[in-house]
Amino acid sequence: MTNMKNIVYLSAASLIILVSLTYLATTPIWPFNEEDTFAQCRNSKVTGGSGNIGGALELISTNGNTLTDVEIFSKPSLVYFGYTFCPDVCPLHVSRNADAVDMLEERGIQTTPVFISVDPSRDTPEVLQEFTEMIHPQMLAFTGSEEQIKAASKAYRTYYKKQESNDEYYLVDHSTITYLVLPEHGFVEFFRADTSPEIMAETTACFVENS
Repeated sequence: MTNMKNIVYLSAASLIILVSLTYLATTPIWPFNEEDTFAQCRNSKVTGGSGNIGGALELISTNGNTLTDVEIFSKPSLVYFGYTFCPDVCPLHVSRNADAVDMLEERGIQTTPVFISVDPSRDTPEVLQEFTEMIHPQMLAFTGSEEQIKAASKAYRTYYKKQESNDEYYLVDHSTITYLVLPEHGFVEFFRADTSPEIMAETTACFVENS
């Protein structure tokens, strides 16, 4: 009788193990197999993950108001860090971003070109307003205190450094990456300086349509 009970217990235990193994084999183990909503859209890889870029911001708009990141990125945004006195690369890159915004608008996708100054001592709200009017009617531009700009640059892992100069015509070295930021998602992708507006528009459309 005892042997019969042992056989029953072993059979039951074997059944439980079999069911458990079947469940583990067919069930994703969070978070290691968590699906990336934007996997089909990504063209780049961020060391440490995209969650390490972006975050809370507080900057000053062209009308002098202080806005947070939630207010700044109320629409899908192409974000560039530069300065209005930049003699070459900044005008080229922000114009490229503006072209991508126009291409997206033709597809019915509303995006905003955003410019964040790394030269707050010269880029006043008034100067930035003139700059946006030259580049694109939908462009938003922001400045701030030295501390606010440093915090924004650190959040997006950008680089900038003012060159030594004896006058007001100094240059500022800075990185040339454009960031795609989506409402409720934050930073999702970046574009290098040599990325074409067509590729930017196509990639951005993928992210927006899958958000």
